[in-house]
Amino acid sequence: MPGFLKKKEFWGTIIALILLAYCLKDTSPQDIENLINRVDFYFFIPALIMEFLMIIVRGYRWKTIVEKTKKIPFFRAVTLYSAGQVINIVMPALTGQIGRLLLFSKKEGLSKTYVFSTIVIEVLFDAISLLGLILLLSMSFVFPSEYRSISYIIAAVTFSILLLLYVILHFKDKIGAVGRSKLRNRWPGAYITLKKFANSFTRGIALLRSTQYFFRTLILSFVAWIFHILVIYFLFKAFGFQLPFISAVVIMVINTLALMIPITPGNAGTFELAVVASLLAFKVAKSDAALFGMALHILDLIPIFVMGFIFLHSERLSLKEIREEGEKEEIPDHVNDEQNGVMLEKDKI
Repeated sequence: MPGFLKKKEFWGTIIALILLAYCLKDTSPQDIENLINRVDFYFFIPALIMEFLMIIVRGYRWKTIVEKTKKIPFFRAVTLYSAGQVINIVMPALTGQIGRLLLFSKKEGLSKTYVFSTIVIEVLFDAISLLGLILLLSMSFVFPSEYRSISYIIAAVTFSILLLLYVILHFKDKIGAVGRSKLRNRWPGAYITLKKFANSFTRGIALLRSTQYFFRTLILSFVAWIFHILVIYFLFKAFGFQLPFISAVVIMVINTLALMIPITPGNAGTFELAVVASLLAFKVAKSDAALFGMALHILDLIPIFVMGFIFLHSERLSLKEIREEGEKEEIPDHVNDEQNGVMLEKDKI
């Protein structure tokens, strides 16, 4: 069997092309020409500004999450965050997350376990703020039953994780004592590995103890979503869709729920399919919805790639180098267990 058939990128690309073809199958060259003639391109300017602001806020949020451990300059934090998103987009799902984790760890001297914990916090606050938007939206809009069930699952998982993290923080010493009594003498290597992981991980989630940091991070998460909603609303104006502001919120929420599990590189195809399905519910023509979805996807990618490549260029890093490291790396931190003892590097934090 040829080697490329075993690669995730190959099958992800095939799925993306099939989904894009499905979205565009009813779109004729005449439809594209007619749409271009009536699009008001001036609205693309505020939409693009909102996209940049959204990425800036998300980068600043990551800076806030790591602030108690390390102070990172604002511009560096934003471009580093963007570079991480570039890696996450161009590499297969799990490999992309590992590449992002390696980049943050390598460039800021943070342990990989600690960086992993900050990514968990990011996802957690995104989920909490998204659930808040869904709750507000449900007061004026009835979600389709399939999305309501997904939102219930997300709510259950989110609050379960939040509760688990609080338990870990509150009973850290007791959990450590149990580990020492059960593992230290019987499996010293496993005990030291778990202890190191726990110490770094709890440092990353420590902001949950601080009301100030908790609400600051939560507010930044809400602000980022609001900027994304404004992107969609300005695109409505550009395409001449006579849709209310609430419909932009609906599309953002449904699109986010549909893309929670990445399938294709950069969510190509799946992104457009989710947008088309959302707009069809508002009686938008399928051809217009498909082209709108592609335009929104491109706008989403522009600020990430612009600011991400600024960081990669300034640090003289290549995506190929990060890809190779990501494919080899295991999570959590690499631990060398030797026959005559356990050799562990000290945490960098």
